[in-house]
This record gives sequence, structure tokens and C-alpha cells, in this order.
Amino acid sequence: MNTTPNTAPNTDDEIDLLALAKTVWNQRKLVLRIVGLFVTLGFLVAIFSPKEFTASGTYLPQTSNGGKPGGSLGGIASLAGINLGTVNGGSEIPPTLYPKIVSSIPFKKKMLNAPLKFLEIDEEVTYRKYYEEYHSPGVLGYVKKYTVGLPGLLIKALKGEVEEKQAEYNEGGVMIVSLEEMEHFRRLGSQLVVSFNEKEGFVQLSVTMPEAKASAQMAKYAEVLLHQEVIDFKVKNAQEQLKFTEASFKNKKKEFESIQNRLARYRDRNQNISSSVALNQLEKLESEYNLAFSVYTEMAKQLEQAKLQVSKDTPVFSVIDPITIPAEKSAPKRPLILFIFIVIGLMIALGVVFGREYLDGVREEWNK
Repeated sequence: MNTTPNTAPNTDDEIDLLALAKTVWNQRKLVLRIVGLFVTLGFLVAIFSPKEFTASGTYLPQTSNGGKPGGSLGGIASLAGINLGTVNGGSEIPPTLYPKIVSSIPFKKKMLNAPLKFLEIDEEVTYRKYYEEYHSPGVLGYVKKYTVGLPGLLIKALKGEVEEKQAEYNEGGVMIVSLEEMEHFRRLGSQLVVSFNEKEGFVQLSVTMPEAKASAQMAKYAEVLLHQEVIDFKVKNAQEQLKFTEASFKNKKKEFESIQNRLARYRDRNQNISSSVALNQLEKLESEYNLAFSVYTEMAKQLEQAKLQVSKDTPVFSVIDPITIPAEKSAPKRPLILFIFIVIGLMIALGVVFGREYLDGVREEWNK
């Protein structure tokens, strides 16, 4: 007996696109209402979001290996597919650690004192003073503060925050950070960004602020601080050597001048005396003078060499793209915000429609 296999497709497990489209069409009013609600929300967010301006700069750090990570071996290793990274043999901070420097507490504490100028403020104010006395978070900022940030406010109120005047360092040398400073640090962490491009070897620094000029000033202040931190770390040993050489040179200079004065006075007192004792004493003084002069001359050479070593060890940052006042705002991107809210609204609307359809089907099956 021959049996003919059933080759008809099993349509039970297939998605009927036409039925889905029909379901959406039947619920089009609900979809339009939900999407319209999200379009309105997106429009309000786009309108009331505060303007932000981003100033940035790009630099090429010159290390003792010629500014190329890995030195002369880096190129050879790259041919073999080996990445040596940015580890240097000398006492240098590799560029990969620049973001760590910027995110450190001492660096952020210094950034709070950055002098800034704003259009609506007559005087020059620091970053800390601007956000504590002049900055307004706007409508969305207040909404966020008393909705998403409400639990934090309640916790602070329950704890009963007490402002204490604390020294920057306690007796153990541990740095103290107040609650107000922590709030500034969190904001600063999102505004100040430093990144290192390992492939090209350049460092990029950017700062986002409510005003264009303030963002450029803040970026310049951060640039100077970062460069100074790297320079101080690099030339620390050379500077210590320079201080030691300067102190030794001053002492030897005093000794040389003292012997020089003694020799001059002795010659003045014994110009017409030619006794053996006088000549012997003169020879002794001249020997001391010659020795002191040799040591003094050698110390002077070492001092100049130490000064040259400090200059030699000082890292150089080649500016590729200097910091400029941004001409256009970087945020908010209103068309993008509106598009995102439309997409979210459409997804939620479709979820509601299909969810209701599924629940209706389950309810019908349950009532059978």
C-alpha cells in the first residue's frame, strides 16, 4: 500500500504577517495616541534640555623613545604582530594612564578651582562657585532631581547632613573628600574626558560646559594641569639631583671665596717678606686655593649638567589640534531626541497592542 506523504506546510507555527498588520490597523487609534504621547514628551525634552558646548584638543606626547610607544622595538614588534603597548623603560607616565590622572581625586580637587567667565556673570568665578551659586539645572534638572534623585534626597535628609570644616589632609596624610566635592566630582567626571588612541599615539582631551567660552577655558585649564602632572613626574629625579647639586655648589663656592680672601690678605701682609716660613705658608695657601678652585669649577660644570638634564627630561607635547571656543552646541541634538522618542513610543504601542491581543486569546481559551 503506497502512502503519499503530507507535504502541506504546517501553518500553525508560522507568523501571519497579514494578521499582525490587521491587528495593528484595527488598533491604530491606540497606536497613534501612544506614539503621539511620546512625540510630545520627546518634543518637551528636546526643547527644555540645556545647551552644552564641547571644547577639545588633540596632542602627541613626546616620550624619551621619540614619542612612539614601545620605542625602536615597537616597529619591529608590530611587524611580528606583537603589541608592546605604551610601557616605557624610563620614569615616565605612559599616555594610557592619562585618563587615570584626570579621574584622580587630587586632579579633580585642582579642577574645582578653574577660573571661568560666563556671559551673565560679571566677575570671574571658579568651577565650584559657579555650580554652587549661579548654575540652574533647568526644568528637566529639577524633574530629575525630585523623581529619579528623590531617594538620594530622602536619605540625605534622614541622615541630617552636617557640614564639617575638615582639613585637606589629616594627620595620617589621607585626603579628605566632602559630600559637596563628591557631587562636583561626579559631574566633572561626565564633563571632562581624556582618551588615548593606541593605534595613532595621540591624546584627546574634551570638556563639556553650558557655555562655549567656559568650555574652552575649562579645557585649557585641564590641559595645563595634565601636562604639569606628567612633567613633574618625569623630571622629579632630575630636579632632586639639581637641588642637591645646587646646595653642594653653594657650599663649595663659599669655601673657595673664603680661601681666596685668605690668600689675598696673606699676600698683602707679606709683600716684602721673603723668609722660608712665609714662602712655605704662601705655598700652602696657594695649594688650598688651587684645590678649592678645581672643586668649585667641577661643581659649576655639574650644576650646568643638572640644569640641562632637567630640560632634557621635560616631556614635550606637540599640539595637533589646539583648543578653540566651539562655534556650535554639542547638545541637545533635538532631531535625534525626537527620533528616539518616536521609536520608543512605536515599540511600546506595538507591545501594548500585541500584548492585549495575546491576553484576549488566553482569556478566550480559559473561558472555553
